Amino acid sequence: MGGQGWKGLLVCAWLTNLAFATQGKTMKYQTFEEDAPGTVIGNLARDISASPSSGISRSNFRMMKQFNSSYIRLRESDGQLAIGERIDRERICKHISHCLIAFDVVSFSKEQFKLIHVEVEVKDINDNTPEFPRKESSLEISENTAVGTRIPLDFAVDDDVGVNYIQSYQISVNSHFSIDVLSRADGVKYAELVLMKELDRETQASYALELVAMDGGNPSRTGTTRINIKVKDYNDNSPVFDRNSFSVDLPEDAPVGTLLLDLNAEDPDEGLNGEVVYGFGHQVPTEIRQLFRVDRKTGRLTLESQIDFESKNTYEFDVQATDLGPNPSPAICKIVVQVQDVNDNAPEISITPMTSITAGIAYITEAAARESFVALVSTSDRDSGANGQVHCTLYGHDHFRLQQAYEDSFMIVSTSPLDREKIPEYNLTVVAEDLGSPPFRTITQYTIRLTDENDNAPVFSKPVYEVAVVENNAPGAYITTVVARDLDMGSNGKVSYKLADSYVMGSPISTFVSLDPASGSLYALRSFNYEVMKQLELRITASDGGSPPLSGTANVYVKIVDQNDNAPLITQPPLNNGSAEVLLPRDAPSGYVITRVEARDADEGTNAVVSYALATGDPSVFSVNKDTGEIYLSQVLTHDVDETLSVTVTVSDSGRPALTSSATLHFLIIEGSPPSDRTVYHQPGTEDDVLAQWDLSVVIIVVLAGSCTLLLLAIILIATTCNRRKRDKSGEDSDSYGEKGTLERGRNHVADNPLLPLHGTGAGAGFDGHSYSSQPGFPTAHPGGSDMCSASEDGSEVPCVYDSDTNSKLRGNKHEGYSTLPGYGNGKEAVRPNHHLEGELLHHHLCPGSRFQW
Repeated sequence: MGGQGWKGLLVCAWLTNLAFATQGKTMKYQTFEEDAPGTVIGNLARDISASPSSGISRSNFRMMKQFNSSYIRLRESDGQLAIGERIDRERICKHISHCLIAFDVVSFSKEQFKLIHVEVEVKDINDNTPEFPRKESSLEISENTAVGTRIPLDFAVDDDVGVNYIQSYQISVNSHFSIDVLSRADGVKYAELVLMKELDRETQASYALELVAMDGGNPSRTGTTRINIKVKDYNDNSPVFDRNSFSVDLPEDAPVGTLLLDLNAEDPDEGLNGEVVYGFGHQVPTEIRQLFRVDRKTGRLTLESQIDFESKNTYEFDVQATDLGPNPSPAICKIVVQVQDVNDNAPEISITPMTSITAGIAYITEAAARESFVALVSTSDRDSGANGQVHCTLYGHDHFRLQQAYEDSFMIVSTSPLDREKIPEYNLTVVAEDLGSPPFRTITQYTIRLTDENDNAPVFSKPVYEVAVVENNAPGAYITTVVARDLDMGSNGKVSYKLADSYVMGSPISTFVSLDPASGSLYALRSFNYEVMKQLELRITASDGGSPPLSGTANVYVKIVDQNDNAPLITQPPLNNGSAEVLLPRDAPSGYVITRVEARDADEGTNAVVSYALATGDPSVFSVNKDTGEIYLSQVLTHDVDETLSVTVTVSDSGRPALTSSATLHFLIIEGSPPSDRTVYHQPGTEDDVLAQWDLSVVIIVVLAGSCTLLLLAIILIATTCNRRKRDKSGEDSDSYGEKGTLERGRNHVADNPLLPLHGTGAGAGFDGHSYSSQPGFPTAHPGGSDMCSASEDGSEVPCVYDSDTNSKLRGNKHEGYSTLPGYGNGKEAVRPNHHLEGELLHHHLCPGSRFQW
């Protein structure tokens, strides 16, 4: 690396009283130039831990990108500093008294980043010998030069510094000359030749002297040059300057041609011996001759080319005045030009991030703690004094601030928690302004970009998804898509979906549905049946690709929608090959409910609402309630009707399209009134058929036997009563009994009989009941009151109508209504036979004098 490349790494003086916050610390080390590679300089982890206020836990270390020198190596695991390659101090620092290699190291742990400023001072070793600009030089001195006259000599240079630099000069032993060692303003030592004894050209016309320059190293190094002195013939007077030395302050922005001094030297001689000319001394280097010009005749010292304070701020040289006479003896005037700084340089800003992928952008994790180091802002101003003092300000956002790191350097640190999802990037402005008048200002734009941390779990668009799927779907049918968003980026924001393990009806949920892990689309793996499963509940997990991953869940409720895929199923009456036989009494009244068709539909809703209709059959004879399925007689059967009547009943649901089932009912006509309180289904060829026939026979036999027994008892009772009456009326007038008396007696007989229920008193009181059919049955007595029978307009009796709690219809000549038939109807307890009524009936026939009203 060239010396120019090291300009940004060097510091000219030790920095003291550095103020640091908890974020910054300066570590100082020393090493000698030319140390062997691998030589350990120090250990940051150990040295920082030794500081009681270090605040550094176990950390790793990394050099900032701005430092890419191969001279210093850093072991990142513990911060060990070692020599990378041999350091030549003279190459990188030249004549700078304090040679520093300065760089920044970032210490980073889980908590935060910390900045450490490291300064390695390269100590000089005496590895350079003093050198003169010329190996040999010549001087001409007039023989009449006064004793004590001083003649400047070339000065030697030494690339070493400090004690290793030139400390003294020596001259070879002679009788006429000695040297006087002096120091310049910049500390450089030089020698002047002093005439100690008058010269005599005729005695000795020349002298050969050796000048030796010695440094202060141990052992000391020396350099020599040869001085040849020629003694010239005598010239009486030499020019004399007004002053022996001048100091001039020259602003660095002074234009070319600026007059520095108007030198004047006078010579009292006449003619050529008194004519003075001016010029630089022979030892003045070329650099001075290029910057300044001395007018040979007038002695005006002017600026020949532009000077720069930042390059060099002091120039020291000699101007001599010489007469034109023979063997002139020049007069010497020392000139010192002090270059004055002018605020002609704007501050320079260099921002070095800890990590940088793109120029001008610093990256920091959004998980960085408060006061975390982000980037190093280095400022510089080539001016001096107030012109070179820089004030730095950060604008753009309150989440970051500038903190003094060390002289002319600042740290950008975070001031609050960061969140990439809210603010992914910060555009900051760094303003550096010097204290000159007027000040110079430099503005730099800088970007801080947050790197993502997996701090956001996937979030579903809604916590619960409710979808509907019509049953009988095809396997592989699309159901729905769940969507989860993750605010993170990259793999941290890449979402994958998974079904949570669960069981439905004993089977894993994965056998019912499948989930696309990338898109979140849900598909059916089987055809759903509403009648088996009404709803499918499942949980879906969305996970990101972070480490460790974060996840979120959502519930999905898949409602199976019923489809009209089930026809009604007829459950009553029991069917055999789609038909059933039902017993129908021939004497069943109009409105009699023959049977009730019941059907069940496995679907739900309107798909399960059924209605009944007759597809075949005589509508004038049979009717069906479309809602209840009850089949009833529309009219009384005639005696010539067939023994079997058939109807076809259809049961339809309310689906679209509707599904229909049908059944054929064969009504087997049996003689007589209805025999029991329930419909008898007749299914030939079955065990139930035999049992039904046997039950009917038993009922008939029991009824006949009971009726015969009661009839026999009634006959005996009536016969006895008639015999008694015959005996009683044998002594009475046969004409004393009239029709009215007979009737009244009959009525009183009935009223006096406690076994016969009375329904009223006075005219019109009587019995209500059913007439007998050819099939034995039992009349039922009903309460009187408003339901009493009444005579018609023509005086004939009208059959009474009784409205029971049943829905069976009994129709008369003038009235219609529902009545309970013996043995049938509403399922109430059967009415016991009225034995007294039977007796009265028989008495009515056997005893002509009595009357019974129906």
